[in-house]
Amino acid sequence: MNAAAQSDNLPPLRDVIEKHRLIAKKSLGQNFILDLNLTRRIARAAAPLENCTVVEVGPGPGGLTRGLLMEGAHRVVAVERDHRCLAALAEIADRYPGRLAVHEGDALKVNWQKLLEDTNTDETIIVANLPYGVATALLTNWLEAEPWPPWYKRMALMFQKEVAERIVAEPGTKAYGRLAVIAQWRTRPRIVLNLKPEAFTPPPKVSSSVVFFEPRQNPTPSCSPQTLARVTAAAFGQRRKMLRQSLKTLTPMPELLLHKTGISPELRAEALTVAQFAELAAAFDAGAGPPR
Repeated sequence: MNAAAQSDNLPPLRDVIEKHRLIAKKSLGQNFILDLNLTRRIARAAAPLENCTVVEVGPGPGGLTRGLLMEGAHRVVAVERDHRCLAALAEIADRYPGRLAVHEGDALKVNWQKLLEDTNTDETIIVANLPYGVATALLTNWLEAEPWPPWYKRMALMFQKEVAERIVAEPGTKAYGRLAVIAQWRTRPRIVLNLKPEAFTPPPKVSSSVVFFEPRQNPTPSCSPQTLARVTAAAFGQRRKMLRQSLKTLTPMPELLLHKTGISPELRAEALTVAQFAELAAAFDAGAGPPR
């Protein structure tokens, strides 16, 4: 490796993996990035990192963790489910005293505000190479956080490329669906980096992408994220059907809801804008049509 990648004076990641016998587990959705130049590029996608606490999920042997610290993160709070990785992460913590806190546990069950209650930096951000199996669930939890604006200032998250394309998809496209609606209603997501399978060990069967999320301070139209989830679940659950039919799983008289929002009952879900879905959710909560 070049001098820049070695500037933290820690062993190469391949040596770390061999030393701690960290064979990636498919059951945990693990695919490690061993190129520190690349992990530093991912870290820079969330810049600036100075005076920031960075939340990282699934650090594994610590490739991205090292990249974040090398790029100036004031503090990294990492949540790792695989106890095998803790020793490798402890070595990074020793190299960066007071700048890395590692918590063993399931990120889906973490109370983030409690975990970060002693944070005294200017901003908290999330940067992670998310385990494939829980990536969408974690993202949805963060997008539905209450109160809003959320506890984080921005996110840079890696997904399978197909999932990333669903997040940024536009109305009228095949990729457009529930994930695009909630992501684009509450944030401004954009793909900032694409990675080929060869960037990972072991190489996955698909490419990956890093998506940057900038939270909207006041998402409009205003609605309940839980109701928005119900509306999109109904609409996209039968996306080939017209709204007057697909929304019957939400309300027995969807025509009343559609009439109030001025949306044609003959449209299909993929034709609606993010704002129109939010309008439907707001109207539903206001009592437009009896809920089932």
